[in-house]
Amino acid sequence: MTTSITPSVKRTQRDYTLGFKLQVVAAVEKGDMTYKQAQTTYGIQGRSTVLTWLRKHGKMDWTQTPRNRTMPKSPKAKESPAQKIKRLEKELEDERLRNLLLNEVVDILDAEHGTGLRKKLIAKEQEAFKRKKL
Repeated sequence: MTTSITPSVKRTQRDYTLGFKLQVVAAVEKGDMTYKQAQTTYGIQGRSTVLTWLRKHGKMDWTQTPRNRTMPKSPKAKESPAQKIKRLEKELEDERLRNLLLNEVVDILDAEHGTGLRKKLIAKEQEAFKRKKL
């Protein structure tokens, strides 16, 4: 089975019959070639001609343009106000615990290694916070 490649002949704008258009559309939709390959193979001059034929005569759904498509909404967008409050309270508590842990690490470094990582004002505020919490 040998295939011969005939040189492509550039066609004029009004030279395309309905049968020819359907043949090109079928070849592209089958996956045999891309629309750009169809343009070069069949000698179609217009850049968007094959795309227009695909929209008119093809079986694919072209009703949504890329600008109209939206990203799927995140799960956070579907939560009720009560769920959102609960999630935010949990995040806040996690951040408080993280903050306390980091402060303890800085305190240990200051005590054991004599580093001055924390300024005096911050240390006073932290002590007042600890007293307030206890």
